[in-house]
Amino acid sequence: MTDLVLINCSQLVTVAGPDLGIINDGAMLVRDGRIVRAGARSDIQPLIGAEHEVVDAGGRVVMPGFVDAHTHLVFGGHRAGEFARRCAGASYREIAAAGGGIRATVCATRAATEDELVEAGRRHIDWMLRSGTTTAEVKSGYGLSVEDELKMLRAIRRLNDAGPLRLVPTFLGAHEVPEEYRNRRGDYIELVVREMLPRVAAENLAEYCDAFCEEGVFTVAETRRVFKTAHARGLGLRIHADQLSNFGGAQLAAELCAATADHLEHTDTAGIAALARAGVQPVLLPGSVFALGLNRYPAAREMIDAGLRVVLATDFNPGSSPTPSMQLILFLACTRMEMTPAEAIRAATINAAHSLGRGDQIGSLEPGKLADFVIHDCTDYCEVIYWVGAPTVHEVWIGGRNLRIPKS
Repeated sequence: MTDLVLINCSQLVTVAGPDLGIINDGAMLVRDGRIVRAGARSDIQPLIGAEHEVVDAGGRVVMPGFVDAHTHLVFGGHRAGEFARRCAGASYREIAAAGGGIRATVCATRAATEDELVEAGRRHIDWMLRSGTTTAEVKSGYGLSVEDELKMLRAIRRLNDAGPLRLVPTFLGAHEVPEEYRNRRGDYIELVVREMLPRVAAENLAEYCDAFCEEGVFTVAETRRVFKTAHARGLGLRIHADQLSNFGGAQLAAELCAATADHLEHTDTAGIAALARAGVQPVLLPGSVFALGLNRYPAAREMIDAGLRVVLATDFNPGSSPTPSMQLILFLACTRMEMTPAEAIRAATINAAHSLGRGDQIGSLEPGKLADFVIHDCTDYCEVIYWVGAPTVHEVWIGGRNLRIPKS
């Protein structure tokens, strides 16, 4: 791999230290896909040798690639029809009760082959790359049978092996009770615990286990049982918590020292305090609140003031948050959740990297870390958020390699 020097950055946003670590007229030295040095252009320029490829950022902003720490990137079909129904006044719960929602995607995912899921995943990955994302956590949860959950996780593994997007797999067998178990939910919990989790662990198909702990989905007791089994199998814990009601998911995450508690729209002050005491990172998903036409966003300001390292993610999925754009998520965080642009960028880079156990490898532009960075067609980092929906991504580099992504 050719050594390279990146020069002429209007702002090199390193996200090093407690703030954004902005270096005006910055430059960066990369060797074998890792950052050797980041600093002012005047300091880096003398180090340029004949062996270096010189990359001119053209006076643009350079930032770490976004780390999207909560996605459902692999699934069959789409739910555009449900979107139209919601626009006509139907609620998410009404659609789900009529056989839509997660169960509709389960049907489409079960009908898809592994190859078809991989192909759909590649399309979604292209969207994410064009949005400046270089690492994404990806959940199963639309199979809800032993073989279909394994099929999803194998598709995720194939996509990760093929690259270029770095993927972190999460098993979400406890996403919903499938239709065939609707009147015997206890049997479905047994299936998750006694058959799914052993197979997932034996094939090393996931790093984390997640569950949807919510009224009408999985109770606190059921989630606790799934998580204790997952932990015993060597999986880390992430949880869909308190999305639709203050159901105790945040408290359970704290009790079990989960890596993250995600959603948290209805988490109260006591839940936030429990997360802070346990060191559980909140993963906030304003895209789902926005897409569902709801008004209650997570209490990000209170969480930050409590000392929590807040994470922002897309929750990309075919129903409640059909967006791969981290830029949109950051805009919502700043305009709806009282976060500053600097806080939002940290939440989508270094904080997210730590939530995935990769804070020492990605999420900031520091010596020794992987050279995952994005050149944005802006001169100030705030523009990346401010120009909501604009295609600011000029180039995406992963591991020191320019992906040369088509603009459309």
